[in-house]
Amino acid sequence: MPLISFGSILSFAEELEKKDEAFYAAAAANPEFSELKDLFDQFLKDTRNNIKNVQRTRRENVTEMILEPVKGFTREPFCEEIDPAEAKTIAEILDAARCLEKRTEKYYTEASEKIKALSEVSRALKIIGKKHTAHLKKLDTL
Repeated sequence: MPLISFGSILSFAEELEKKDEAFYAAAAANPEFSELKDLFDQFLKDTRNNIKNVQRTRRENVTEMILEPVKGFTREPFCEEIDPAEAKTIAEILDAARCLEKRTEKYYTEASEKIKALSEVSRALKIIGKKHTAHLKKLDTL
């Protein structure tokens, strides 16, 4: 399904963040990964803040919603389901988290480029994308 407007891009960003939120909540609650609980709790907190930021960006820039059409951007590359319940080892849950973060980071990077004409929105998306980059860096140190 194409993402053709400001509203659809931010709605899908919120949808991705909610999937990330569910992943980290489940991973943090799993006793198999108790040594990573603090990390997953922090990522969960960050994800909840990202949802608030996406919602605030939509509210604050609502007047620009209909002005800029977006072309050539679809949600399909970002729809892969990543289920923490499938991970049985710490290595597997870390790989799943890396996959999740790469997907979300890629979305924000591409979305910020597609909506570049709305500089405030593009900047907000880049900032959230950088948070996912920081998560990736943290995961790569483990």
